[in-house]
Amino acid sequence: MPAARDDLRDFLHHEPDCILVEVTGAVGSTPRDTDAWMLVAKTRCFSTIGGGQLEYMAIDQARRTLRQSQPTTTMSIPLGPEIGQCCGGRVGLSFTAVTRDVADQLIARADAEIARRPHVYVFGAGHVGDALATALSLAPLRTVLVDTREDELAASRASGIETCLTAMPEAIVRDAPAGSAFVILTHDHALDFLIAAEALRRGDAAYVGMIGSKTKRATFKNWLSREVGRKELVDRLVCPIGGTAIRDKRPAVIATLAAAEIMVAALSCHALSNTEKQKLQEHRL
Repeated sequence: MPAARDDLRDFLHHEPDCILVEVTGAVGSTPRDTDAWMLVAKTRCFSTIGGGQLEYMAIDQARRTLRQSQPTTTMSIPLGPEIGQCCGGRVGLSFTAVTRDVADQLIARADAEIARRPHVYVFGAGHVGDALATALSLAPLRTVLVDTREDELAASRASGIETCLTAMPEAIVRDAPAGSAFVILTHDHALDFLIAAEALRRGDAAYVGMIGSKTKRATFKNWLSREVGRKELVDRLVCPIGGTAIRDKRPAVIATLAAAEIMVAALSCHALSNTEKQKLQEHRL
């Protein structure tokens, strides 16, 4: 299971006496929107509602609520010079004592959010693949590290992500949900080409990227023309990944640069998909 899910369960297990702080209103310029929440226990916190001084005030109020055994309370906070912030908006907060029912609802909410996250498949658990999976583990994405080699997956240092051992990585591409991102950096150029072609043929991927160079891209284009008969597919391929602004081949640098462009593509596609679904629902109504 993803680490974010496990961490929430772990926090609630070790801190049963805590307060759920939720952003219930966000008017004007605010640090977070009404999807933000956090848990506050006597000495620890989980997640964040953002906002510096706003969060300090929220933590203080939550612990006061906890000490006084209040079931629930609310606050409406103007974000201006009076609290040392320059956002200028107003935030509404609710403070709820976490009961078993509240905990179950929060876990279900977190699980549902994780299930809705865009999928990113990283093919290849070598140095760059491992570093990329580690970078992506910090983002609100469902990252899956795929390899044909059991020892490479076992040696991966990336935490908070899923791993998949398979002899046919192209089958993973075929079964992935629409809007997924595919990043290809295996130990074998022929395998790279096979996976990339499968991903590009789908036509609904948020991102298809392959590690390499201009020479590798040109070779892949020739391969597509010869083996697939569709050299135009290369137009949708990102290769090299991470851009060319910084010419640094260290795995951590490539991974950091690539993670940013992958996240932009995946989250943008996900937001567009949600907007289209909402419009469809409104049309049906």
